[in-house]
Amino acid sequence: MEDTLTDLTTWGYLALAFFSFGGSLVVVAAAGVLSYMGEMNLFISLAIAIFFNYIGDMFLFYLGKYHRDDIKPYFEKHKRKIALSTLIMRKYGVLAIFIQKFLYGIKTLVPISMALSRYDFKKFGFYNIFASILFVTTIMLLSYYAGGTIEVLFNKFQSYPWIPFVVLIIIIGAIWYAMEHFTKVKK
Repeated sequence: MEDTLTDLTTWGYLALAFFSFGGSLVVVAAAGVLSYMGEMNLFISLAIAIFFNYIGDMFLFYLGKYHRDDIKPYFEKHKRKIALSTLIMRKYGVLAIFIQKFLYGIKTLVPISMALSRYDFKKFGFYNIFASILFVTTIMLLSYYAGGTIEVLFNKFQSYPWIPFVVLIIIIGAIWYAMEHFTKVKK
C-alpha cells in the first residue's frame, strides 16, 4: 500500500492534469481523497483540475468549430448521443455547459455539438470557466469530505479485495443501462 501511495503522490498531479483534460470525474474524486489523506495538496489539485478541465472543453469546442469535417467520421456511431446533447443544449441553453460536466457519456459531445451549431466561441469560453470551477470544486470537495469514510471502506475491503470490483461493475452496468434506456426514442 505504501508503494502505491508513493507512486500516486509522485505521478498524481500529472495524472490529474491529463485526465482532467479529458473531463474525468473519477480522477478528480481520487485527487480529493488523496488530498484528504495528505498525499496531495487540495488547493494545488483544485487549480490543476480546473485549469485542465477548462482547456479540455475549449479544445473540444475548437475541434467542433474549426475542424468539423475532420472529426465527423469519429462521431458517426454516436449520432443518438449527439442528438441528445443537441437537445440538452437547445432546451437548457447556457445551463447545458454546466449540466454536461456531470453527465457521463455526453460530456465530450456537448462542446462539439455547441460548436457545430455555431455557438459563440467567446461566450462558451466565458461560461466554461464557471462550469469548470463548479464541476471540479463540487466533485473534489465532496470526495475530500468523504475521504474518511472512503478510507475506512478501503481498509475493510483489504480482506475482501474482490468486492470493489463487483461494486464497480454493477455501477458501470447501471450507468450503461440507464443511458441506453433513457436515450432511446419511445415508439
